[in-house]
Formats: sequence, C-alpha cells, structure tokens
Amino acid sequence: MITHANTLYVQTPGAYLGKEGETVRVKVEGQVRLTVPLHHLEGIVCFGRVSVSTALMAEAANRDLTISFFTEQGRFQSRVISATSGNVLLRREQYRRADQPAACLRIARSIIAAKIQNSRVNLLRGGRESDVPEVAESLKGAANHLVNSLDTLSRAPTLDSARGCEGDAARAYFESFNGLIRQQRESFSMAERSRRPPLDPLNSLLSFVYAILTHEMAGALESVGLDPAVGFLHVDRPGRLSLALDLLEEFRALLADRLVLSLINLRQVRSDGFETQPGGAVQMTAATRKTVLTALTQRKRDEVTHPVLGDKVRIGVLPHIQARLLARHIRGDLEDYPALVLK
Repeated sequence: MITHANTLYVQTPGAYLGKEGETVRVKVEGQVRLTVPLHHLEGIVCFGRVSVSTALMAEAANRDLTISFFTEQGRFQSRVISATSGNVLLRREQYRRADQPAACLRIARSIIAAKIQNSRVNLLRGGRESDVPEVAESLKGAANHLVNSLDTLSRAPTLDSARGCEGDAARAYFESFNGLIRQQRESFSMAERSRRPPLDPLNSLLSFVYAILTHEMAGALESVGLDPAVGFLHVDRPGRLSLALDLLEEFRALLADRLVLSLINLRQVRSDGFETQPGGAVQMTAATRKTVLTALTQRKRDEVTHPVLGDKVRIGVLPHIQARLLARHIRGDLEDYPALVLK
C-alpha cells in the first residue's frame, strides 16, 4: 500500500525550517508561520533563500523524506536524501541492462510510445474543445502524425532510431501546442520549445513544472532501490538524472502539459506574472510560482484508474507505481515495462 502525503513548498525569502518534536516549523523573521506534522509529508522543496536546520535534515533522512533546493527560477541545486535503499542486486541488474542496447531499446520503446500516446490524447482533446475550425483541423492533423510516429517506433531497430521517432513526434506536438491554448493567446504562445533559458511565459511554465516533476521521479525511483542517474532512453552524463528523465517522459503530456494549459485557459496565470531578465530569460514572479505549485499539489490529489492495476489511485502516487513496475521488469518479474498511458 502506497500512501500519498503532501509536498511542502517553501519560497518565502529568509524562511527557516526547523524540527520541533514531530513537526516541521517554518519561521519568517522569527515568527512561526506554519507547523506541519512530519508524517504528513513526502517531501520538502525550497526555493531561493530558504534555510533548513541540521536536525530537520537528519530527521528527514531517517524518514526517507527528501529535501530539495531550487533557485527562485526553478533550477535544481541539491537534495538531502537518505542512505541508498533497495537490494543491491536490483541495481547491479539495472547497470547491466543499461549497457545492453537491446534491453535499453525495449524499455525506451515502451516509454516513448506512452509519451506519444499521451501527447496525442492532448491534441485530440484540444481539437474537440477548439472553437476555431482551422485550429481543430490542425490539431487533428498533428494527432494523425503521431499515429505514424507510433508505427515507425514499433519497427525501430536501434535505440538511436527510437530516439529519432521521439524527436519527430515531439516536434509535431510542440508545433501544434499553441492550438491547445484557448484563452490569452496573445500572451501565451511559443515560437519553439526553449529551455535554457525559457524565452517566453509558456516555456517558463513548462520548464518549471518539468524540473519539479523530474526530482519527484528521482525520489520515486530511489524509494524502490533504483539509481535515478542510470537510464535507458537518456544518455548518461555527470550530474544528470537520466532514469528520472526517462520516467518523466510518460508524465510530460498527461500531467505537466495539462496542468500548464489549464492554468492558462482558466486564466489562473496571466502575462503580468512573468518578468524578462536582461539576458532574455523569462521568469515567473513569486506569486505566479505559488499559483503553479498550489495547482500542482491539488492535481496530485485527483484520482485516476491505473491501466495496469485497475485500481483508483491519486495522481501523486503514479510515479511510485511506475517506479515499482520498472523495478519488477528489471528483476525479471515482468516481461515488459508497462509505461503509463491515460485517457
């Protein structure tokens, strides 16, 4: 049984987090602003100038509760985690499979297929909801392109060719992404996907949510004993959480993109909630960041039916379920890894 708790996000400059008995106390200028029982938390995320006591860090490690530190703009800096858990034999098998092109292709193909299918669901849904016939037709055309990408992927003979299918599908998806925006189109659109730095408010939103989810994926993988740095789809690089990025691919369209589109189309975020820096990077204001984090927390509490388990689970639990399924595949308990696809 997996119990989904809450993630505590702290972004107030000068905030200090300490341990008081069985609780976390957040102080600002010496005054207690928030008290949260430790057993209610699955993680703590700090943005900018936020301090954490050594006592709280130690207790968090003992409870397998991850503390992550990001810049105010959402760039990851560091994490405090507990000692590596899980069977060493599982990690040894993970490393062996990561060195086998055929094993990598098998897992990568499943992940990419799920990403493409989830992206296609977004395009089809956007086409049905659009009040502009030309936009609806364009979204339908992009969705059909993704069907062709899935067919090509199923016949991809190598990992590089599978990556090529993923790249082609991603280009088609993001070229049509503006059509999914029904409100505030003049303020939220992208000429192309820009990451480092994001060059418009839409890219800023996407990059921020992707960064948060990447480190939640890493925590889920670590909790089942897998190494989040050794992936099957993404190339290993120093400092890169390659397996966490692999797992993220399944969640980009179904969680991150849907959340961002909802925030824009419901006018919960607005263009005046972003700032353009001298170098051209577009960053969220603190108020916008709070809105995004609140919406993400609420979304993670929604329930869906898991396509493999057949049970209703909270969305926040899905990374942990997928991590466990991946571990079962690596151990040999499952013939294939069932990547997550939701309607």
